[in-house]
Amino acid sequence: MPFEFKPYAPAPEFAPQAAYFSMEFALDQALKTYSGGLGFLAGSHMRSAYELKQNLIGIGMLWTFGYYDQGRNEDQTMRADFRHKYYSFLQDTGLVFPITIHGADVKVKAMYLAPDTFGTAPMFFLTTDIPENDYISRTITHHLYDADQAARVAQSIVLGAGGGKLLDLLGVSVDTYHLNEGHGLPLAFYLYEKHGRNLQEVQKRLVFTTHTPELAGNEEHPMKLLTDMTFFGTVPADEIRRVARVEHNDILNYTLTALRFSRKANAVSKVHGIVANEMWGHYEGICPIIPITNAQNGTYWRDEQLHAALEAGDDAALLARKRELKKELFAFVADQTGTLLDPDVLTVVWARRFAGYKRADLILRHFERFVSLVTQADRPVQVIWAGKPYPKDYGAIGMFNDIIQKTRHLKHCAVLTGYELGLSALLKKGSDIWLNTPRFPREASGTSGMTAAMNASLSLSIPDGWIPEFVRHGENGFLLPLANLNEAEHVKDDLEATGVLDVLENEIIPLYYGQPKQFLAVAKTAMREVEPEFESHRMATEYYEKMYTAE
Repeated sequence: MPFEFKPYAPAPEFAPQAAYFSMEFALDQALKTYSGGLGFLAGSHMRSAYELKQNLIGIGMLWTFGYYDQGRNEDQTMRADFRHKYYSFLQDTGLVFPITIHGADVKVKAMYLAPDTFGTAPMFFLTTDIPENDYISRTITHHLYDADQAARVAQSIVLGAGGGKLLDLLGVSVDTYHLNEGHGLPLAFYLYEKHGRNLQEVQKRLVFTTHTPELAGNEEHPMKLLTDMTFFGTVPADEIRRVARVEHNDILNYTLTALRFSRKANAVSKVHGIVANEMWGHYEGICPIIPITNAQNGTYWRDEQLHAALEAGDDAALLARKRELKKELFAFVADQTGTLLDPDVLTVVWARRFAGYKRADLILRHFERFVSLVTQADRPVQVIWAGKPYPKDYGAIGMFNDIIQKTRHLKHCAVLTGYELGLSALLKKGSDIWLNTPRFPREASGTSGMTAAMNASLSLSIPDGWIPEFVRHGENGFLLPLANLNEAEHVKDDLEATGVLDVLENEIIPLYYGQPKQFLAVAKTAMREVEPEFESHRMATEYYEKMYTAE
């Protein structure tokens, strides 16, 4: 039976047709199409779009090997395993169409994820790993964020140009195309060709979300490489240099180009909005950049029994459920690491994408003081780490393994592998304190603390990203003191590591053990206040109101 695209009827207030392009989506534990926070955000957006019945289509990539499976070597250090993924729940649309990469035809197949499968907007996932292609072409969609530069460029062409062409083949009349990060930038050039090489016609239809608050993290490549790869379709390189205002070094920056081809862009927190305008505002020809703070989907992330107890004002039930959730997490910890943790002990979790600037090891910097913290008999602390480094980021992998080695002899510490949606939920529901220690101001938003707060886990955080919009110290979470930005990095690390231990020792531990009712009151305040402001219905609605339909 031929594929027919029949999405749900949209709500009247969300009738304009939008298409959302993202290199990664975290939709369900079963679908390995994500690496970290960008995917978690996109997944929550698709869930809220479904619940609000927004007229939105998601366009993503079907990664043959996912990101990677995080296993362990014999000595317990981490290992990246790559296994072929198969999904019976994706529907073959039968659509196979050519796009041009490196001057040659590459066939793209589209797979469909129906809304009712996981409760998301209708979604299409693109793959080149089909028999119609040669081996090199098939490998384009093998690995999310391939380490090879040319492969990364090819992936962007599949997402952007391939996604744009798919929507045309489906006969979908799109009012707004939304690029979530710059990965899908070739969409802009596909639209530029489609609309008679008229930049204003592209700008009428394209919006862009930037997530990266530092220049080094914004992807850019030499024009020669991009031209050789057919990144611009049939548009001549000199025309691209003119309309994209490529500078004298002949390097095209994805973010800057997206800002010039879009009618409006957004940063992902209020702090990031300031940073993004400072970074890009002085460039000619860019669109306005407004803040729309990231959020997460409550239906997916919150524990309903915890929330029922909160709504009923039943503190005993809330505490009993929280203890049960801690036991569920600790059973997982024991199975994987052989470490037995206690549900009555204050539990601190650091868990997110494992990147150097996020400083997973900051709490260990003053190691003797840390050891005394986790070994004191009367008021002990348990600490759990989890997260996936990029498989070629050997510095981050080294840090992950170093934490394992340093804490192996400490019975109140555990380092977990396999940080994906399922483990993320376990950790957020089973923790008391959610530790967040990025190097300021490098965290554009961060969202893990939002879903932790939904589950009575309190942020202990550097005031970066979304945190200044939410945390009031001692009332609904805890803030860490910031070192002077002009200090050397090792000085900042020393001072901020001291701050982590100071707040734990002087405020959180006495509150948890000495004033448990007050600790619970702070946790309940966090649960009440994190929604609706940091729940993705608010965010998805803002995208329609401020980006898709606003003039």
